[in-house]
Amino acid sequence: MFCVIVSIGTRNAYLPWSEAVMYRRLAASTVVITLAMLWVSTLAFAAPQENRPKKPAASQTSMTGCVDQQEGRYVLIHDQTRDLIANLEAEGFPTEGFAKHLGHKVTVRGVVASEGSHPVIKVRIIETVSEICGSQHP
Repeated sequence: MFCVIVSIGTRNAYLPWSEAVMYRRLAASTVVITLAMLWVSTLAFAAPQENRPKKPAASQTSMTGCVDQQEGRYVLIHDQTRDLIANLEAEGFPTEGFAKHLGHKVTVRGVVASEGSHPVIKVRIIETVSEICGSQHP
């Protein structure tokens, strides 16, 4: 019978040859299985990132009209017809910031938050065009 000498401090100083081979195979199998699991887990986490649907870029816009307040909300209306152009939401400043522009003709710049007949614009910049709205006669 063949014997294999193992390191000092193990439970047996001598192991039969077949038992030593079994331990080596077990250790090699454990390493291979661990590496395979790591590889599969990295693929599992990497794949969803590549396949995620990308959000469309926000639609930047600028509109000119008059700031008005209707039903407690700030809106942009046409300076001549007074028709509603868009609903306004403040982004980067308090909503009350629209109050100082009430009745003024302005250009708003921002992002379209929702489309439709009356889009919602998340306003980032307000530029005053005129301090009066439309053709006002004295």
